[in-house]
Amino acid sequence: MSAVQGIRMKNPAHPGGFVKSEVIEPLGLSVTGAARVLGVTRAALSAVLNERANLSPEMALRIEKAFGVSMDTLMRMQNSYDIARTRRREGEIMVAPFPGRPVEPRPTPGA
Repeated sequence: MSAVQGIRMKNPAHPGGFVKSEVIEPLGLSVTGAARVLGVTRAALSAVLNERANLSPEMALRIEKAFGVSMDTLMRMQNSYDIARTRRREGEIMVAPFPGRPVEPRPTPGA
């Protein structure tokens, strides 16, 4: 692994499981009660808490506003989870390396 690739986490936690075990359950809230606090449907929250759906930025912000858990932390957890899940499927993704020089990023106007 090169320095560009960075350190890989093998099994990062889904943020839904974290929110369920570290926020919702300790507060004694039901999924229905927590959904009411967050202003979302029970089904939408249940899907995230039970790791059947990704955590959206909007849901992460709602959790931050209601319970004080950083949206940035939750989204980093989701990103790490997504990267690890995709890496496990890496062998299924068939793309040949480009034989030429890497494309230089264009400067951003006004930067």
